[in-house]
Amino acid sequence: MSAFVWLNGRLCNLDEARISPLDHGLLVGDGVFETLVARQGRPFAAREHWERLVHSCGVTGLKAPPEADCLAAMEAVLKANLLNEARVRVTITSGDGPLGSERGDSEPTMLVSATALKPWPPTERVCLAPWTRNENGALAGVKSTSYGGNVRALAYARARGCGEALLANTRGELCEGTGSNVFVLMGGRLITPPLASGCLAGVTRRLVLKACSEAGIACFEEALPAEAALRCCDEAFLTSSTRDVHPVSQIGERALTPAGPVTGLVAAAFARLAEKMVIATGTPV
Repeated sequence: MSAFVWLNGRLCNLDEARISPLDHGLLVGDGVFETLVARQGRPFAAREHWERLVHSCGVTGLKAPPEADCLAAMEAVLKANLLNEARVRVTITSGDGPLGSERGDSEPTMLVSATALKPWPPTERVCLAPWTRNENGALAGVKSTSYGGNVRALAYARARGCGEALLANTRGELCEGTGSNVFVLMGGRLITPPLASGCLAGVTRRLVLKACSEAGIACFEEALPAEAALRCCDEAFLTSSTRDVHPVSQIGERALTPAGPVTGLVAAAFARLAEKMVIATGTPV
């Protein structure tokens, strides 16, 4: 973990950082967050992540920080911790509140932290969790700090030798992972669940769709029966800010060809787009 964090407008040592015991982020999980990566010392896709943070704040009724303040806080944390390739997290909570669900009238809490980016294995094993996403819930599509369901689903996957759990929605359609979006190749068609499935509007998901469009790779946003899709797909991969395009080698007990040809094409297209985005920020490559 980083030695310095940004808390409520200032950089402070981790040992000195204090959040109130009455903060609703702690008491009831009333908050939102963003996870992104730093490439060569600068936050990657910072604008896209800030826009999603603003959306999450709007849905939950929280005050979003200005883009410039958010970027300055991330850059300060990266610099203070001497981090180049890093995992960065911005967390906003509703601040102090009563012990129940009703909010208080305090200012929001804003915390920015970072840690060195750890590599994922070359391929990932996944399984379908027995719980569902509620595509009609109040927090559908919001990157909320209420992550208890994700914690339990990931523990379920880890107990079965997998690194990620996939979830269906209440209609039995493929939705997302606990911290990732999912793409599958079925009948020669590359498909990812639509946002109407209840999945998070992943920034990397959006960039992968853009990269596919630029590379002439057809990709469809379509609802799919979860069990059938995972039983019949020829290739699958996960996307997230820390995973980029991450090939799936096994679904439950079913082995897939790791890093299949379509997955490879998508990974290369995304890498080209990411390189262009890094260059556009003024960071040398």
